[in-house]
Amino acid sequence: MSRAKLGAAVMAALVVLYIALLGQKGYLFLIQDNLVSKIMGLAILTLPLVGFWGIFRELKFGLAVEKLGATLEAEKGWPSFEFSIRPSGRAVKAEALLEFETYREEANADPENWRKWFALGLIYDACGDRKRARMAMRRAIDTSQR
Repeated sequence: MSRAKLGAAVMAALVVLYIALLGQKGYLFLIQDNLVSKIMGLAILTLPLVGFWGIFRELKFGLAVEKLGATLEAEKGWPSFEFSIRPSGRAVKAEALLEFETYREEANADPENWRKWFALGLIYDACGDRKRARMAMRRAIDTSQR
């Protein structure tokens, strides 16, 4: 198991533990005779539902990205970038920025090609823009399912 998967599993387990404890507190409020306590209990019990939804959504996203990556590896179609990698494993941002425009233009020129969006997501991540990297990966996932 990779370090990233192990980290995700540990974090998910901690969130599930937190949600369970929160659910217990919500239940304790619900069994009180006071109306305000019952309302508080219901409010507290909605938080675990939001937490489970968030975990489910993130795990689904991660598994979908991993599946696309495995497909690219099997096809030997993994994008080859020209930027350097630091000892920490992160890209040299200045070098990644030099390549960014090429990948953005390719994805916009062929919007139905999930491989282009996947590569764009990787280059966004290398440039340090996680929000756009996730958006590009979501586009890759959506496009691959058509």
